[in-house]
Amino acid sequence: MADCIIIEVKHLRKVYPAVVAVDGISLDIFEGEIFGIVGPNGAGKTTLIECIEGLRKPGSGFIRVKGKDPVKDGYALKPHLGIQLQESALQDRIKVWEAVDLYASFYTHSLDQKILLEQLGLAEHRDRPFARLSGGQKQRLFIALALINEPDIVFLDELTTGLDPQARHATWDLVREIRSQGKTIFLTTHFMEEAERLCDRVAIIDHGRIAALDTPENLIKSIDAENRITFTVGIKENFQPESLSGINGVNRVETRGEGFIVYGRGDELIKELVGFLTETGIGFSNLNVQKPNLEDVFLSLTGREMRD
Repeated sequence: MADCIIIEVKHLRKVYPAVVAVDGISLDIFEGEIFGIVGPNGAGKTTLIECIEGLRKPGSGFIRVKGKDPVKDGYALKPHLGIQLQESALQDRIKVWEAVDLYASFYTHSLDQKILLEQLGLAEHRDRPFARLSGGQKQRLFIALALINEPDIVFLDELTTGLDPQARHATWDLVREIRSQGKTIFLTTHFMEEAERLCDRVAIIDHGRIAALDTPENLIKSIDAENRITFTVGIKENFQPESLSGINGVNRVETRGEGFIVYGRGDELIKELVGFLTETGIGFSNLNVQKPNLEDVFLSLTGREMRD
């Protein structure tokens, strides 16, 4: 990650009549990194990114993108930004090549459209109308439109919502490829796995405020969450789950039919558990280790209640 700050936000606040959408957020984004924003529905993610893009005027605070004010200097910034909105649509009958050609006409400089469509796997669909594209193909087209001007900063808002797992993973590979070209990526997502796999740093926001900001690894370490080890034993095994309580690092054990969940901490927990089961002659199977992840951090900081 480079040391150069490419996006600077200080004390940003945006208030609507019935809600405070962004409440005093400050953050710096560095050139060449993938920076992610995650949060519950209604947390302020989209409002924040649209203020930084210059699509919304903040109520108060300070924003600079490449040293410029995105509202006052929007025209000067436009060639440097690529934007994929959370809710995007095109005319049903517009063809892929026509959409790319139209967006290219908005800029004085644009990428070679043929090469761009090939890179995004859309070359063979260039004559297909928008309405006949799959969900993944539509998302790749919107990425193409965001990249056509060869921007320095790419904004991706809920990029993989509605995609099947195969299309989602293919899109993640594409995001990594975009970053490898030296671009800075600012993304919002509600998929914790997406943020954990893609982002150099993640900000978790809730009720318009930053609840935590760090690398995914450091965020996970910060909550000191338990490891979860699941396994099953045969019905003929004379196994007493309470016997596991003496193992170093085990905090508690839950029974789920023929299966068991061991909660605990420590690098040696799995080794100690397997050693105990082996030494006592207990036949076990389907052993699975679930380490703490970004979802645990998210739930720890934002709670589990449903949001609108």
